[in-house]
Amino acid sequence: MIQGTKSLEGKTAIVTGSGRGIGRAIAENLHFQGAQVVIADIHFDNAKDTADALGVGALAVHADVSSADAVSRMIEATLNEFGGVDILVNNAGTDKAVPILEMEEAEWDRLMNINLKSVFLCTKAALPSMIERGGGSVISTSSIVARQGAMNGGIHYASTKSAIIGFTKTLARQMADQNIRANCIAPGVIDTDLIREHMPNDMRTKIEGSIPAKRLGKTAEIGSVVSFLASDAASYINGATIDINGGFWIG
Repeated sequence: MIQGTKSLEGKTAIVTGSGRGIGRAIAENLHFQGAQVVIADIHFDNAKDTADALGVGALAVHADVSSADAVSRMIEATLNEFGGVDILVNNAGTDKAVPILEMEEAEWDRLMNINLKSVFLCTKAALPSMIERGGGSVISTSSIVARQGAMNGGIHYASTKSAIIGFTKTLARQMADQNIRANCIAPGVIDTDLIREHMPNDMRTKIEGSIPAKRLGKTAEIGSVVSFLASDAASYINGATIDINGGFWIG
């Protein structure tokens, strides 16, 4: 259940990869907190479903965020509809479990473009509007694998999620004088549609048993952290990575 006051009233947020799963929950929470939200996703039907469910103040945009041209169109659509950008959530990403000895160069490049290049493209494109509006917040989705390495995912996935933390720290330093903050979230195993569809019950039980909280995370729990980081309540948090994993990894 989403709780809290309208802490983001009058703000406009872009959430990439928000047609379903964690991204959708982030968009829902931002919208509940009063923000106008752009639902950007490569699967437009999913984006439209999310935007339709949210109603007034939500805009669905088809966007392949690994493409500079598509990102430019996404920003243009946001400016035309809502007038500016205050919050950017770089959430779009993918994974494929391929051992390094079996990985082709094309597969490495594909994930780098989707997971990492997209963060650069979207951030660079959104910054001018944030500067013009006197500040903003960039929140990017890393992962627990950036902390401990991937057990089942690909080495390219872990590499992109580690790089996002470094990108965020540097962005925080470079843009602080413009009143623009940059932070990361690093989710653990979250109970999404994909997890429910593809994770065998015995594996889920084993993973739940290894987490001190004895359960998977909820997408709404990710959304509430992102809304906090985007709000003035987090105005002195900059360059941080917030771990959301039920105690599975504690740094």
